[in-house]
Amino acid sequence: MNGPSVPAIFHYASFNLALKSFLRDPGDGRMQPEIPASTLSWGLLLGGILRLKSANRLEFLARTADGKETGLGAGFGDDALAYFTERVDPEVIRHRAAATLKLAKRNKVFEETAFIGLAIDGTGAGRSTKGVCPLCHPVQDSHGEVTGQIHHFVMINVVGAGITLPFDVEPYKPGDSEYGAGKRLLKSSVSHLGPRFADYVVVDAKFATAPFLHTAAEVGIPVIARLKANLPELSAAVEARFSNQPPTVTFQHGEDWIEAWDADDFDPWETLAWPTVRVLRYRQHKPNGTVVQADWLTDFSIARLGTRSFFKLAKSRWEIENQGFNDAKNLYGMEHIQHHHPNSMLVNWLFLLLALIVERLYRVRYLHRGDHPTRSSMQLKDTLWLSLRPAHADTS
Repeated sequence: MNGPSVPAIFHYASFNLALKSFLRDPGDGRMQPEIPASTLSWGLLLGGILRLKSANRLEFLARTADGKETGLGAGFGDDALAYFTERVDPEVIRHRAAATLKLAKRNKVFEETAFIGLAIDGTGAGRSTKGVCPLCHPVQDSHGEVTGQIHHFVMINVVGAGITLPFDVEPYKPGDSEYGAGKRLLKSSVSHLGPRFADYVVVDAKFATAPFLHTAAEVGIPVIARLKANLPELSAAVEARFSNQPPTVTFQHGEDWIEAWDADDFDPWETLAWPTVRVLRYRQHKPNGTVVQADWLTDFSIARLGTRSFFKLAKSRWEIENQGFNDAKNLYGMEHIQHHHPNSMLVNWLFLLLALIVERLYRVRYLHRGDHPTRSSMQLKDTLWLSLRPAHADTS
């Protein structure tokens, strides 16, 4: 392989990441299908990597490009993709994504960090004004009129390890809760990855609830959670103490100056079965004069996690916003509904996240070695398009 190309990344995914058997049989259960599962599953991965964003664009590529170049054979229609994704077992994709992450860890992709984190947060995607499915949540205008539907889910990413890898989502129906979906996702993710894959989970304030924190303890992973006004008694105690004390430590963080207060003896709220709560407050002074202050709670002991490391792990939560949601929705097409069917949407989302894992590992572990120059995801996408016939060069 002389450089990035669609055949090269197919080879990397199939053999370096051991996805060959998964691509051949992703668990769709079809008997003697006209279009092989390997063609459709690779098509969904390739569509994610190339940022096609819609089944119509993938169908066009499959029908018009050289099948040997794309690995898509004679092509297929969006109806074949819809039928396929309705039947794929999401658990098969989840197991394969987790196995890929564990392989990456064994291959020392995360060797530059002392702490591998998982970040969990919720978002909405897949807006629709046509039809309703069991996952649809109504969207209302300022007058209370329903103007469409949206689908809500919780996402989990590997963070804090020098590379951000979103790998699973858990949709939730109307009447369910975001933190409830987060509990299910954390349990299933730790089950798939194993109890020693990650060192912590970091979440926003809406997950700073006793049930979620207890779930993290059940699966054996420490929590770092944003502390806001949703815990008024603890917030008041933190304000009363830290506002009258000098910082525990000050340090430089890039161009910013950090003041940090850190104490591990706050009382837990009534429903939280922790002996005490540790809280970090940081005040981040930026060169332009902006000051950012935030409070975080954890069950990490001070002996295991120092104040500076606590600050760094808390800041890793922003990776799920920037390299998780933002990239998946705005760059890779997670906002687009390929086929308005609950299982089909989930399968498409999971294939898209697996495509992100393949693309990011390919850039980090292959393209950053030897004579290959470092490429951004956009540069890689453009290079892959140019490796196809000129007629299919992406102009978007």
